[in-house]
Amino acid sequence: MIETIKQRWAAFDASMAAVSTLDQLNRLRVDYLGKKGCVSQFLKELRDVSADAKPAVGKRINDLKTHVETALEEKTRVLEAKSDAAGGKEFFDVSLPGKKETAGSLHPVAQVMEEIVSVFYGLGFGVEEGPEIETDYYNFEALNIPKDHPARDMQDTFYVEEDVVLRTHTSPVQIHVMERRQPPLRIIAPGKVYRHDSDVTHTPMFHQIEGLMVDENVSFGNLKGIMDVFVHRVFGERTKLRFRPSFFPFTCPSAEVDIQCVMCLGKGCRVCSNTGWLEILGAGMVDPAVFRSVNYDPEKWTGLAFGLGIERVAMLKYGINDIRLFFENDLRFLKQF
Repeated sequence: MIETIKQRWAAFDASMAAVSTLDQLNRLRVDYLGKKGCVSQFLKELRDVSADAKPAVGKRINDLKTHVETALEEKTRVLEAKSDAAGGKEFFDVSLPGKKETAGSLHPVAQVMEEIVSVFYGLGFGVEEGPEIETDYYNFEALNIPKDHPARDMQDTFYVEEDVVLRTHTSPVQIHVMERRQPPLRIIAPGKVYRHDSDVTHTPMFHQIEGLMVDENVSFGNLKGIMDVFVHRVFGERTKLRFRPSFFPFTCPSAEVDIQCVMCLGKGCRVCSNTGWLEILGAGMVDPAVFRSVNYDPEKWTGLAFGLGIERVAMLKYGINDIRLFFENDLRFLKQF
C-alpha cells in the first residue's frame, strides 16, 4: 500500500505542475481531498492493513494529505494573484441591495393553540395527550354514546376497522386519564381530530382542545367562571359571552358558549346570521354515566367538561372566513401572522 501512496504522490505532483487555472485546481482538490478522493480511499483501506504495518501506512497517508493541502493552498495564491494582475477578478458592486433574510414563524393554528393552552395552564390545568386512533369504546361508548345512540349521527366517522376509528374528538383522552388517575383532576387535551366533512368551515382534519375538571362540589358556576376567563384572555376584556342550553351525551346539563360577534360587535351581520352572536365551544357538567364507566363514584365526584376547535377560534380571532386557508400553505396568507 505504501508503494501505491508513492505513486499517487508522484501523480499529484505531475498534475499540479500542469495546472494553470483555478477550475483545474478545484478538480484536482476533489480528486485527492473529496469524499471519494484518493486520501479518503486510503483511510478506508487502512482498516484492512495489519497491525504491525498500520502505523507506518497511516503516517504515510497523513504525509500525503498534508502535502496535497499545502500544495493546493500555495497554488491557489499564485493563480489568484495572476488573475488579479490580469484584471480578471470579478467585479462586485457593493452598492447593490442585499438579499432579504426571511424569518420563520409558528403557523397561526399553532399560535392560537399555544395561547389557549397558556390560558388554561394559568388556571391550573395540566396538559394530557392521547392516541389519534381509538377504539369504538373510548371514542363513543365510554362517553355515554352507545352503538345505537342517535348522537353518533352528529359525527361522520373515519373507520380503520369495525371497532377502530380515527378519533372524532379529543374527549377519549378524558377517559384514559380518569382510568389511571383519581380525582381531583384538572386537565386539557389538545390534539388533532378527524371527521368526514369538508367545506369553508369544516375540514377532514382539525385541531381541538378538550377540558376536564373533576373534584368534590364542582358546579356550573365554576364552568362559567373558567369560560369567562378564557374568552376575555383570548378575545379581549370587552368581549361578551352567553350560555345557551344544548345537548351532548357526555354532559348534563349541556350548553353552547357564544361570544359577541367580532365582526359587527353584536349589531348583526352576514357572519353571525344577523344574530350578533357566534358559537365558539360546547360545555357542560360531566354526565354520571361517564363517571361510572371509569369507576368514579358520581355521588361523591362532580365535574365539568368543555371542547373547542382551534381553527374555529383562530377564524373568529383573526376574521378569517375560510378554514381551508390554514392548510393550503399559501405564504401570502401565512406571512400575515
